[in-house]
Amino acid sequence: ISYYFSPIFSLFISLIVWLCIPLFVKLFSFNLGILFFLCCTSLGVYAVMVAGWSSNSNYALLGGLRAVAQTISYEVSMALVLLSFVFLIGSYNILDFFYYQSYIWFVVIMFPVSLVWFCICLAETNRTPFDFAEGESELVSGFNIEYKSGGFALIFMAEYASILFMSMLFCVIFF
Repeated sequence: ISYYFSPIFSLFISLIVWLCIPLFVKLFSFNLGILFFLCCTSLGVYAVMVAGWSSNSNYALLGGLRAVAQTISYEVSMALVLLSFVFLIGSYNILDFFYYQSYIWFVVIMFPVSLVWFCICLAETNRTPFDFAEGESELVSGFNIEYKSGGFALIFMAEYASILFMSMLFCVIFF
């Protein structure tokens, strides 16, 4: 049952993290939105780990452990970058990022930090320089080697939802 549950859980985590983006100014906003984002991205590791373990393949298990190690190691630097913004703004609310940048964008005054955040976004979403878990030159494709049709589609829907969210968060934080 965990074989079928982990792609669903992965998509659920990728979609629930969208709740911390304030789409309307005062309609729905967390006071601890940054903390909610960090907790949700940390939960995504469990879906990858269970997906690799439950498929009963040694290659999928090794690919899952590799993806978990990569994700956890880049989450530390992501948390430190977000913590620097929390110290600067003095709030965990993402809506305060809009108010604080009303006169000058963070990308202007913190350009090196924006480049670091961009690299972290690429690493967290397993994009080209950091796609160690699913390298095209390898024979196996990582933790999702045993998944077919529906589970495979759910895993990649979760991955692309995460890409869209990280792009949106980059715009919210720096522009």
